[in-house]
Amino acid sequence: MTARLHVLGMGMGPQHVTPEVANALRSCDYVLALAKRPDDELVAVRQEVCAAHGVPLVVLDDPERDRSPGLDRAAYEGAVADWYAARLAVYRQAIEERGGVAGMLVWGDPSLYDGTLRVVTDLGLPYQVWPGISAPQVLAARHRIVLHEVGRPVHVTPARRLREAVAAGQENLVVMLTAGVDLDGLDDWTIWWGANLGGVGERLVGGRVGDVADDIAAARAAAKAEAGWVMDLFLLRRGGQA
Repeated sequence: MTARLHVLGMGMGPQHVTPEVANALRSCDYVLALAKRPDDELVAVRQEVCAAHGVPLVVLDDPERDRSPGLDRAAYEGAVADWYAARLAVYRQAIEERGGVAGMLVWGDPSLYDGTLRVVTDLGLPYQVWPGISAPQVLAARHRIVLHEVGRPVHVTPARRLREAVAAGQENLVVMLTAGVDLDGLDDWTIWWGANLGGVGERLVGGRVGDVADDIAAARAAAKAEAGWVMDLFLLRRGGQA
């Protein structure tokens, strides 16, 4: 019998697992997860989810990626491609050995800035997808706001393209995949920021950028110190009022 895959959005952990995802998770024979190190805190959260629903977690070693300093663009892209191929091989071997229904737990929702569906597609196996609670949803709930003004759009972007989006005229942005917050020159914009939303180390800051930029940096450091990791995002709006 051909193995099958379930891709399951888990939000930030057990507290965000919807009844629909829980039912699908319980139908899995096992869940696969890649660990960067033996004490990987992000794998530990997946373990909590699996334990809550009686499904074994199979932890695989995440292949190393060449992170040599000074790589030019071609070398960097080659290193990423090699790393992706190695990850694919690790998943494929595990599934071939075990068969059955394999689950993959995805932070937030599989549709938003996550590469799991690309991996699953390349594995060439039948699969289904269950949505999870996304970080922008939790951000809006925690700050008690709507992500857009009446009848207006919201632009979702990774942080590395924030400046490009602002230069193009975007005035209401959800910014994800941050590695810190570079808000120079945006002092009069309003920000609603959050880290580790719904999980250990949750922090919130909101206000005029020029007034709260230092608070955000401090809160981000505190979130990482408490949890051992940090995932943050923010809504940024020209003008506005937090």
